[in-house]
Amino acid sequence: MAVYTDVSAEQLAEFLAGYGIGELLSYKGIAEGVENSNYLLHTSRGYFFLTLYEKRVAAGDLPFFLGLMAHLASHGITCPQPVVNRNGAALGQLAGRPAAIIDFLEGVWPRRPSAAHCAAVGEALAKMHLAGADFTMTRANALSVAGWRPLFDQAAARADSVQDGLRALLAAELDHLQAHWPASLPRGVIHADLFPDNALFLGEKLSGLIDFYFACNDMLAYDVAICLNAWCFESDHAFNVTKARAFLNAYGRVRSLSEAERDALPLLARGAAIRFLLTRLVDWLNVPPGALVKPKDPLEYVRKLRFHQGVASIRDYGIDAEGFAA
Repeated sequence: MAVYTDVSAEQLAEFLAGYGIGELLSYKGIAEGVENSNYLLHTSRGYFFLTLYEKRVAAGDLPFFLGLMAHLASHGITCPQPVVNRNGAALGQLAGRPAAIIDFLEGVWPRRPSAAHCAAVGEALAKMHLAGADFTMTRANALSVAGWRPLFDQAAARADSVQDGLRALLAAELDHLQAHWPASLPRGVIHADLFPDNALFLGEKLSGLIDFYFACNDMLAYDVAICLNAWCFESDHAFNVTKARAFLNAYGRVRSLSEAERDALPLLARGAAIRFLLTRLVDWLNVPPGALVKPKDPLEYVRKLRFHQGVASIRDYGIDAEGFAA
């Protein structure tokens, strides 16, 4: 979450007049994340999130995101729901941007995830994958392997200013991934951005999944690989096999990974590391002037990539070839 577009109190009051959520008492921008402009609203009827969708989010994709949240909720997945306005629409316009109000979920995201947090996320991700099986809308993953080379091209000229040798590392890894990326693994709806700040907890109990604005159709195991990167490394970027084992075992109890998925997981984890390394690098080099945003360090993912490059098999992630604890 972030704030790129300022909203005045007058603009917001006029916008909220179209909704039945009470009188605006206060609002504040949320500075975490990098994609959209987000505000926490406090009205006489409670708390809500307001999201203004910035240019990186295609307006044509918004019905997919909002429809997916409604679909998942109807299948028992706890996630925020869009609030419809008096005309029955979930989308509106505010400050020149498409905008939506989303209901508020209780909970906080874990700053230092434990193995129990990782297990809860693994179970929830598998349930989400199963729940999305009959969602009829589709959206291609623009940030899968075909989308990485254009990101590299945007950043290549200045990559070595961030870390010496980074351009060559990225070029070689992209060549490898493009030559070996799997094409026939099970596919479905994936979250594609399930980081700790997109999972809310009350203690160690998961209270909801949020921020579905990268959700798309892709390989389900790729979503698993994204979570390995997001949840199973420590603050010093060391891999925590206990957390990985907890995450993978919990996922597998709900949806078992196929043999082909288990074999591909190290390569998919490398791809997930490259995806976030590249998007963070582009953002690091191109923060909009005046934006209330905290760009995330791309070099975190250099270290994660190097770890995955040294992984020989899924056993290095804490489970054996049959998907059980190693």
